[in-house]
Amino acid sequence: MGAEIDLSTSDLSGIVADIAEEMKAAPDRGTPAAYIPPLAKVDPAKFGMAVIEADGTCHLAGDAEETFSIQSISKVFALTLALGHVGDQLWKRVGREPSGSAFNSIVQLEFEHGIPRNPFINAGAIVVADILLGRNEPREAIGEMLRFVRTLAGEDDIVIDREVADAEAATGYRNAALASYMRSFGNIHHDVERTLGVYFHACALAMSCRQLALAGRYLMAGGMLPSTGRRIVSAQRARRINALMMTCGHYDGSGEFAFRVGLPGKSGVGGGILAIVPGRASVAVWSPGLNERGNSQLGTLALERLVQRTGWSVFEPALG
Repeated sequence: MGAEIDLSTSDLSGIVADIAEEMKAAPDRGTPAAYIPPLAKVDPAKFGMAVIEADGTCHLAGDAEETFSIQSISKVFALTLALGHVGDQLWKRVGREPSGSAFNSIVQLEFEHGIPRNPFINAGAIVVADILLGRNEPREAIGEMLRFVRTLAGEDDIVIDREVADAEAATGYRNAALASYMRSFGNIHHDVERTLGVYFHACALAMSCRQLALAGRYLMAGGMLPSTGRRIVSAQRARRINALMMTCGHYDGSGEFAFRVGLPGKSGVGGGILAIVPGRASVAVWSPGLNERGNSQLGTLALERLVQRTGWSVFEPALG
């Protein structure tokens, strides 16, 4: 791809607008997640993109202001909160390795004694939810998560989609199996239903691309929230969360995403992807159609086009 292009604000706005137009015409849009009924109803023609630069300049295109269920992207924010609660003790209960398996696989848990491979597969995120529950009631843990995301985005109108949360609870048999299996190994400390309640509600956070990109800024800025100067996490912790996003953020498609895009990223089955360009930008894309690995088909393609035109891959020598 060559060295990073020297972009002006107008250049970047044009790139984002051009990518959105290209995605509008794309013939292969993937398939929305059918196993969560509210997600299956979302129009597959939707596409949104938001790029927020380090100086706060915001570039929007398509349906960037329409809210959607961020689903597993919430695992990034849940992990950040949980590390704030228990620090590196968390890694005694959750691994840091790519899974190589589907996001809801139960296979590895038997061989690895109830310790999930990483905090971004479902099993790992359920353990993180168990940590967030702590000594609280589920309502308090869910409220903390919602307040945290609102603080990161600087917006108070972010909500949890109750219809999506209820649908997840009604159809989440495999997640219940994962939680029960881990509890049998002592790696879930609370009642399974209470822990799952926190997990399902976190996944049901509804945000727009713009809000999601705003919420990801602390990972772009070395753990600092640029708009306020408030430190959310240490620079080292921000780097490590980004590293986990790069290696584990797209489940068994993480290697393909790193190969094609070359940025830390976290996907969700609602069709969203949060991508981080360290020191440069926080990026969110949304297109509800998924590929065979449960990641946004057009979201991935759009991010690939973005790095091709900006040189923003972390593997570019000019990026620093």
